[in-house]
Amino acid sequence: MPSSPPRIRRNPPADGVLDAIASGEAESWSPQEILTWGVKNFRPRIALSCSFGAPEGLVLLDMMHRIDPGSRVFVLDTGRLPQATHDLIDRVRERYDKPIEVVFPDSGAVSAMVREHGTNLFYESVEMRQRCCGVRKVAPLNAYLGELDAWATGLRRDQTLSRGDTPKIQIDHTHGGIVKLNPIADWTRDQVMAYVRAHNVPTNRLHAKGYPSVGCEPCSRAVRPGEDARAGRWWWENEGNRECGIHFGEEGQGSGI
Repeated sequence: MPSSPPRIRRNPPADGVLDAIASGEAESWSPQEILTWGVKNFRPRIALSCSFGAPEGLVLLDMMHRIDPGSRVFVLDTGRLPQATHDLIDRVRERYDKPIEVVFPDSGAVSAMVREHGTNLFYESVEMRQRCCGVRKVAPLNAYLGELDAWATGLRRDQTLSRGDTPKIQIDHTHGGIVKLNPIADWTRDQVMAYVRAHNVPTNRLHAKGYPSVGCEPCSRAVRPGEDARAGRWWWENEGNRECGIHFGEEGQGSGI
């Protein structure tokens, strides 16, 4: 796997960037226009978050690569990802001739958590599941984003109620004021899949087995006919905000992966 990028001192957003965000003008921009804007203003201190478990991130990877072949992409490897996801990471690396920045959790923090609560603590309660997500995903993401000025995600407004007001460009106060791009916030699932077919974008093979969204192996399952696309994530919990803290803070509000 590629080594971690050198630590880059974060720069505050320029006035022109802040004006574009405050005006809301980006709401009329296409995903490609948003990504072009991001590359122009933040390269090389911008990276795409791709879980390799949902088609949205792969669609943005394809778009961003067409705009800037040197664009950066990262994935959070929690240590519990299914083999299909690892295989897809390698397929994408070969297809686009692109290094994938793999971000790992702190091994000491994982060991301490498992010693205290066991390997499958996430099944015990929402609090334990959020703790596991915090150690394996939220903390390493926070550390990684500390090296960037902007990041891009595949959030869509119709995925969950908590994402209904997602802007296309925002100041991400959860992560210290970094700029956050959500280029396909107003897209539907049908639009995502149409792009996948039109450009032959590689996706996770588990989608064909009924997994619309693939996260950690023990926390993902296939959905049944008629179920919501997110129903296969943390399915043992009550319906509601089944999120892990990546996008909306650590109190159970937010995750794209």
